[in-house]
Amino acid sequence: MSSTTDPRTSGERPRRRLTRAERHRQLLDAAWRLVSDEGTEALTLGRLAELSDVTKPVVYDHFGTRGGLLAALYQEFDTRQTALMDAALRASEPTLTGIATVIATSYVDCVLLQGREIPGVIAALAGSPELEKIKRDYELIFIEKCRAVLTPFAGAGVIAPAGLWAMLGAAEALSHAAATGEISAGEAQRELFETIVAMVARAAGGDRP
Repeated sequence: MSSTTDPRTSGERPRRRLTRAERHRQLLDAAWRLVSDEGTEALTLGRLAELSDVTKPVVYDHFGTRGGLLAALYQEFDTRQTALMDAALRASEPTLTGIATVIATSYVDCVLLQGREIPGVIAALAGSPELEKIKRDYELIFIEKCRAVLTPFAGAGVIAPAGLWAMLGAAEALSHAAATGEISAGEAQRELFETIVAMVARAAGGDRP
């Protein structure tokens, strides 16, 4: 006689089958936890399948490759960062101080909200030309957005691309330092704010707006 328990008579609830969107969300959440707990090096599709209690083909179906998984994590981070910054810009004062504060605060806050794992994901993206291009495309969107909202405070001047890339480099470095506890979030935000204001002042001809 079979000893298999029938959930219809045992009182146990049968496990609900997740939709594809729900499964995707579950896998991303598990991937973020894995990176946080074990580091980016431990992030493989096989390890993710094990932690998520699914078969490897399920994970491969969602991400294809490890690179696809890394890209999905970075895209989610960028989407969150964009939404945070856009909302803050809509509510900010239309002054250089207000806009620069929003950029500095939202960038650092988003990195800290994601935690120490995002620097590892960003570093891993640099290991592949294809993934590096994905990161660079999102960086270009961010830089263009900053240029658009800061240019009105540069007078007749033009904010040089070199200055915008320097600003982004500072944002990444300062946020990373804050995420690892080397400096405080406030220190990172204040330094980035000063970097942004100085960049606009140079474009305006040296006078701080």
